[in-house]
Amino acid sequence: MAAPALESAPFNALMPGVRSLPALLRPTPGRLEFALRLALICTLSVAVAEWFHTPEVALTAYVGFFLIRADRATSVVVGLGMLVLASLLIGLVALMANGLIGRPAALLASMTLIAFALFFLTSASKLAPVGGILALITTYALSLIAALPIGELATRALLYAWLIVAIPVGVSTAVNLLIGPAPRRLAESALARRLAAAAAVLRAADDESRDELRQMRMQGTGEIQAWLRLARLERTSPAETIEALSHASESVTRVLVLVDLLDHCLPIRDVRTSVADTLDGMAHILKSGAYPIEVELPAFSATALPEPAQRALLALRHTLAHFTDSDEPAATDPQAPTGFFAADAFSNPLHTRFAIKATGAAMFCYLFYHALGWNGIHTAFITCFIVALSTTGETVQKLSLRIAGCLIGAAISLLALLTVLPAIEGLAGLLGLVFAVTLGASWVAAGSSRISYAGFQIAFAFYLCVLQGNGPSYDLGLARDRVIGILIGNAVVYLVFTRLWPVSVATRVDSLLALLLRRLARIAEGPATRTANVELAKVEAGYSAVAADLSLMAYEPSSVRPAPQWTAQRERTLEATYALAGPLVLQDGEPALSHLMNSLARQVETASASPELAFQSRASWLQQPLSAAIDAVQNQRNVNPIPTKAP
Repeated sequence: MAAPALESAPFNALMPGVRSLPALLRPTPGRLEFALRLALICTLSVAVAEWFHTPEVALTAYVGFFLIRADRATSVVVGLGMLVLASLLIGLVALMANGLIGRPAALLASMTLIAFALFFLTSASKLAPVGGILALITTYALSLIAALPIGELATRALLYAWLIVAIPVGVSTAVNLLIGPAPRRLAESALARRLAAAAAVLRAADDESRDELRQMRMQGTGEIQAWLRLARLERTSPAETIEALSHASESVTRVLVLVDLLDHCLPIRDVRTSVADTLDGMAHILKSGAYPIEVELPAFSATALPEPAQRALLALRHTLAHFTDSDEPAATDPQAPTGFFAADAFSNPLHTRFAIKATGAAMFCYLFYHALGWNGIHTAFITCFIVALSTTGETVQKLSLRIAGCLIGAAISLLALLTVLPAIEGLAGLLGLVFAVTLGASWVAAGSSRISYAGFQIAFAFYLCVLQGNGPSYDLGLARDRVIGILIGNAVVYLVFTRLWPVSVATRVDSLLALLLRRLARIAEGPATRTANVELAKVEAGYSAVAADLSLMAYEPSSVRPAPQWTAQRERTLEATYALAGPLVLQDGEPALSHLMNSLARQVETASASPELAFQSRASWLQQPLSAAIDAVQNQRNVNPIPTKAP
């Protein structure tokens, strides 16, 4: 099996490498549907806001980007949850309004405290996906009070602030209930794609099909399981069907790993084709809305097969025979997070520091544009709520993508202001333009995390420049000011997050590696169990998470990230753990290996807790035991050597 390919470093500080853009922008299953649905929601939100002449149409449209998910159930739940939270927060602001009018110091203190609290929850709780936008809406609502000397006007302004959330939530709920994909169908499609990718490897045996299989493996099945839980809650499918698909999601990762093994040890074309035909047949059944049962591989002559291929085929035969059924009880994950707050929410100072940095950046921008009397750059204040993330690498990557997206969105806006808008008459023409630009931005936003934030910013910059008040705007000066504000906000966040308590992505790499080792230990205890299937899927997804974190360190300033030797050592460790997963599934249970994996995990956790050990540049204390573990697995069962990337 090939080692996981780490994401390449960025081409420059602004955007991913130009050579990688075609791959990042290529069509993928479900991408067009997602982009069309998001574009429709944003466009209809603009239509409603323009029809009722509510202010801040740009923000109303942009909120839609935070509401939509791949399936209809999650989209509706996120939208309604966000509306409830926004209602509570704006209701709180309304109660405070009369006491804040004419008292700028109290108003500033209230904005700061509320922003701090919401940023803290964004870092330390499950509010993370929408915490930033809730903080933005609430503090923006408070900022409106400063310009309104009369309580009645302040109340009206708060109502408009509530409508900034309520309009897109209502539109999103209606659109998703009407045309949003059902969770069960998404789960079936994802399972079918994985089986089809496995079949393609056995048929073609080329680099493209192998890359696709590796991507399928490293995605894990967490999203599929989440869709099936939602489908169970929807009660739109029989319980036995959801249970069968849940078994299938647990089995499919083992199928991918075994096919990867077979690709390297099974040279006989006819046997490869027969297995591929079986997998394609299963994929076709899942695409049709059913699920396969009583799956049997054709009989093969064992004498003609290499010994590793015999064992891999035997394991695959057993896995497919029980692909959608199991006599074992459901597996549990002892590391699964529970509760609203993170386990270290009130003990880890990083959450408080993040809230201080993000709040400080936002309030600095607020005071800055008020001190200058330059309200046109108030987008600097808004930008701080959108780009702040917990680690320096993530924040700088997001800033880079947002700057690139801002410049692209500004260029599109300028072109529209000069050529398209003068020819538009009426609301329909404006909505057509909004839909077209949003569709392109949504296509980018629906892609990899390496480019998705650029799509958010393309739409954001376009909305701010074109949707100024009710109806289209032709004010190039205001568009210029808003773009300048976005760039100022990005610059302020960059300076704050790289100079004040910078947090390297490296701080969580060792803890993720330790979790990978503990999951490998549970696989070694009983490789053919249902628990091992679940752990295997989590291990595969864990590789992707660690690889992504290692690639993010390229965005960090040299003063923040560890030495190159540290990163190289962790990459080799990741490759070693990846090389263990495949052979482990062919074992009969190895308590000694399980003990070794747990022992190594404890060593990694100790290193993670010790900055001196965690950031040492020549750490070899982990590589040697992992190499010994690989040798033990291979030698005990005569597994063919597994290629790994040279250091």
